[in-house]
Amino acid sequence: MAATRKIPDPIVRKEPLGIAMVNRKSGPQLARLCLFVSLLLAAGALTAVAQNPPPPPAPGTQTGFTWDQVKSKFEAANPTLKADAINVDEMKAQEITAYLRPNPQFTMTVDGTQIAPNDGHWHPAYGTFVSPNLSYLHEREHKRELRLESAKEGTQIATSQHQDLERNLLFNLRSVFVQTMQAKAVLTLTREELDYYDHIIDISRERFKAGDLAQIDLDRIELQRVQYESDLQAAEVNLRTSKIQLLQLLNDRTPVDQFDVQGPFDFSEQLQPLDSFRQIALDNRPDLKAALESVQQANTNHKLAIANGSTDPTFGAWYTWNSAVNNPNPLHLQTMGLSVNIPLRIFDRNQGEKQRTQLDIGRNQQLTDATRAQVFGDVDSAYTVVNSNVILLRPYKEKYLAQAIRVRETITFAYQHGGASLMDFLNAQNDYRTVQLAYLQLIGSYLTATGQLNLAVGREVIP
Repeated sequence: MAATRKIPDPIVRKEPLGIAMVNRKSGPQLARLCLFVSLLLAAGALTAVAQNPPPPPAPGTQTGFTWDQVKSKFEAANPTLKADAINVDEMKAQEITAYLRPNPQFTMTVDGTQIAPNDGHWHPAYGTFVSPNLSYLHEREHKRELRLESAKEGTQIATSQHQDLERNLLFNLRSVFVQTMQAKAVLTLTREELDYYDHIIDISRERFKAGDLAQIDLDRIELQRVQYESDLQAAEVNLRTSKIQLLQLLNDRTPVDQFDVQGPFDFSEQLQPLDSFRQIALDNRPDLKAALESVQQANTNHKLAIANGSTDPTFGAWYTWNSAVNNPNPLHLQTMGLSVNIPLRIFDRNQGEKQRTQLDIGRNQQLTDATRAQVFGDVDSAYTVVNSNVILLRPYKEKYLAQAIRVRETITFAYQHGGASLMDFLNAQNDYRTVQLAYLQLIGSYLTATGQLNLAVGREVIP
C-alpha cells in the first residue's frame, strides 16, 4: 500500500510539511501527530487574530473617518441642519423689526386758491395759503422694549429648537455609524471563519487521501462551507448599505468603495449613577430649555398685551403761511400751531389679547412639566438599556468567548482523532460562530444604547 500511495516529488514540495511526512512514511501515529500540530497552529492563529487588533493600514491606503471627524463633517454639510440654522438667522432679523420706532407723518395742506373769476376779478394765487404738518405717534408703557424682548426670546427658542434638531440628527448619525462599525466587525469575523474552515477542509481532504476519512463525511464538511459563503456575502452587503446611509446623512458623493470609518468597537463597564445623568439632562436638554424659554416669552407677551391696551398720543405741529385775503394784518402772514391727538379707548382696551396671553402662560407651564417628565423617562429608559447590555457583555468578555474557542479546538482535535462524531464537530463550529456573532451584536446594541443615553441627556457623556 505504501508504494501505491507514494506522491511524486513536485507535489510533495507543494504540500505542508506534516502531510509530506505522512506520504513518505505512511505511519498512522505520525499522521495523527502531524494533523494535531496543524490544528494547533490554525487554532493558535485564529485565537491571536481574535485577541489582537488588526494591523495598521498599509501606506497609501485610505484610513477611515473617526466618529469626531464624521460628526464635524455632518455638522458642516447636512442640508437639513443648515436649513434650520437659517431659520435662527431669520428670527434674529425679526429683532430689528420689533425695535423699530413709529415713522413720523408729514402732511402738506394747500388751500384758498381761486379757481373761477369773481365779479370780474380773478387772482388764483392771491388767497392761497400753505400749511405743512408734521406728527409723531409716541408709544407709552415700554411697548417697543417689550416687543424687542419678546423677539429676543423667540430667537432663543429657535436656537434651542435648532440644538434639539441637531441632537436628534446626531443620534441618527451615530446609530448608522455604529451600524457600519458592527458590519465591519461581522465582515472581519466571517472572513476569518471562512479562512479557518477552508483550512479544516484542506486537512480533511488530506485525511481522506490517507484513508482516515470517509467520502460522505468529507462531502458533509465541504457542503457546510455554503453557510460561511452566505454569511460572507450578507456581511458585505450590510456593510455597503450602512456606508451608503452614512454618506447620505453626510451629503457626501464619495464612492462607497473609497469611504470607510474606524473607531473602537468595544464596551466600557464604567457607568455613572443614574442621578448624575438626570442632572446633566436637566442642565443640557435643549427641548427642556425651549420649553422654559417659551414660558418666559409668554410672560413677556402678556406684559406687551397690557401695554398695548394703553393709549398712545400723537403729537403734531404745523406752519401756515396766510395770504393777505385771509389775514389782512401783514404781521400775521406766518403762523405756527401744535396739536395732541389722544384716542379714547373706552370699548377697546385689548381685553381679549390680555386673556389669551394669560392662558398661554399656563399652557406653556404645563408643557414644560410634560417635557421635564419626558426627560426623566428618556434618561431612565436609556440608562436601563445600557446597564442591561453591560451585564450581558461582562460574561462574554470574561468567560464565553474563551470557552467558545476552547470548545471548538477540543472538539476539532477529538474529531480528527476519532473521539467525536462529525455532528459534534459541525455543532462546535456553529456554536463558536453563534457566540462570536452574539458578542458583536451585543457590542452594537451597547453602542446604540449609549447613543440613546447621550440623546436623552442632551450631550455626549459616553463616547
